[in-house]
Amino acid sequence: MGVFLLFMATYLASLIFVVLAEMGDKTQLLAMAFASRYKWQIVMWGVFFATLINHLMAVLTGNYMTMIFPITYIKVITSASFIAFGFWTLKWDRISDDDKKFNFSPFWTVAIAFFIAEMGDKTQLATIALAAKYNNNILGIWFGTTTGMLVADAIGIIFGIVLGKKIPDKAIKWVSAVIFIIFGILGIYDGLKK
Repeated sequence: MGVFLLFMATYLASLIFVVLAEMGDKTQLLAMAFASRYKWQIVMWGVFFATLINHLMAVLTGNYMTMIFPITYIKVITSASFIAFGFWTLKWDRISDDDKKFNFSPFWTVAIAFFIAEMGDKTQLATIALAAKYNNNILGIWFGTTTGMLVADAIGIIFGIVLGKKIPDKAIKWVSAVIFIIFGILGIYDGLKK
């Protein structure tokens, strides 16, 4: 029973963090754009496929980091990264024309665009940070971050279908950024007091 509770706690924490990270992110905006051109099912399957692969790589990277560096350092660094994600959300998340130009079938267009857009993106980096923090629960983090991407991008797809255009995302970005910064400050405080 304890293993299941640990899995669920890690899964839920990962899901929540990635949903917050993805709100107003360029990949969510990309989901909106694709939903206005392709069937929503194709967009969701493309997002799912790309996220499974991308976040598995991120989880394994984060888990490996805990074998090299002391966990206290990793906790402070990952907490600082959450503060950086908050500022990143406000300043740099934009969809670029490069993310939209692929000449494959709709599924592969979405999957490749999402995979590339996620490389080095804050949700991928958040996944690495979560894997370093919860280093004994690879599956919980992988499933949680993948589910988080699907939830957040489903919201983007719904908006893309309903409105058929880019939605102003300033308020969503501010709320997500503030939550990230608060979690980062609390994490640094917790890491330094030990």
